[in-house]
Amino acid sequence: MSSSLHQLRPSSRDTPADPLAVANRLAERFAATAVERDRAGGHAAHERELIRDSGLLTLSIPTEFGGQGADWATVNACVRTLAQADSALAHVFGFHHLQLAGIQLQGSELQQRSLLTATVRQRLFWGNAMNALDKHTRAIAGPAGYTLDGVKSFSSGSVGSDWLTVSAWDAHAGASLVAVLPTAQPGVQVEADWDAFGQRQTDSGNVRFDKVYLPTALVLQAPGQAPGVRATLRSQVTQLVMANLYLGIALGAFDASRSYTLEHARPWFAAGVDDITDDPYIQHRYGQLWLSLRPAVVLADHAARLLDQAFRKGRSLTPRERGEVAIATAEAKVLAHQAALEVSNQMFELTGARATTSRFGFDRFWRNARVHTLHDPVDYKLRDLGRYALDGRLPDPTSYS
Repeated sequence: MSSSLHQLRPSSRDTPADPLAVANRLAERFAATAVERDRAGGHAAHERELIRDSGLLTLSIPTEFGGQGADWATVNACVRTLAQADSALAHVFGFHHLQLAGIQLQGSELQQRSLLTATVRQRLFWGNAMNALDKHTRAIAGPAGYTLDGVKSFSSGSVGSDWLTVSAWDAHAGASLVAVLPTAQPGVQVEADWDAFGQRQTDSGNVRFDKVYLPTALVLQAPGQAPGVRATLRSQVTQLVMANLYLGIALGAFDASRSYTLEHARPWFAAGVDDITDDPYIQHRYGQLWLSLRPAVVLADHAARLLDQAFRKGRSLTPRERGEVAIATAEAKVLAHQAALEVSNQMFELTGARATTSRFGFDRFWRNARVHTLHDPVDYKLRDLGRYALDGRLPDPTSYS
């Protein structure tokens, strides 16, 4: 997907084996139908099959299990590239790799080998039913596993998935478990009821569990089991996927605005110029937006490098090293959050009234950014950064920090 901000995008080799080249080709295809599909909402079955066929679903799987062994910088670069064209499909793609990260971080060696190898061989697409704060899905322990009952909300990528990561509350243990299940497991009902005004094709509705049997072999983290330091990196994978999702929206909005300005916009009569690109106010605003994007890109790439280093440390990862990843990710996410909202809003000041015509669909950038940036309150990221700036305190590991 061509971009005026090529210097803000990770470089890629122009070969079929290059995942960034593949992501660019996918983005070009998604861009052609993004406005129409945003209006329609629902499940993007065809486009998800294009992602499956691209081979990018195995990107983050280690080579020992048959995957491509890409680092998180590359995975997130692909998320960012796809989000410039279609942030809903980038969301589904990024959350697929989040589930695979959870298996690597929380699963036993046997679980990793079994599940990741199956993902490669069977071309599995993973979805999410792991809303950490939602206790409406209950787990009742039995002789050889658990029975799951209840409903899980905000289940991104669940429609059309092959497997799900699930969290459920064990009232007896007073804690949650984390597990995986085939989406076709008897008693699992995936509901295509997502109706937000943005991110409309993320398949993020409810999943219901009606006396679903969960064998112990599929439990990644038992109720009350304290995660090791490395396992707590899962939240950092989540947050960095989101940061790159927001950054992709911002870059996409900037590109759309720039293209419209160059091709359609006319200078305001009082500007005294013949070409809109010579209007100093237009230049000023584009300069401001550029400066909201530049540091967000730099910090997102820096956080990805730290995350990769933390992954490579394995069990030797220290709490301080983990905390430094959390700070870097918080920095990246706050700036990406701000850039997505600012650029997707300010683009209309640059493009004018005619740009609000529905055929352009430019409003989707703001709607998508506004819906997804509400995933968890950005003020708490700023709180964590303030604490760190004041006295060096690192964030406490949670599902969101």
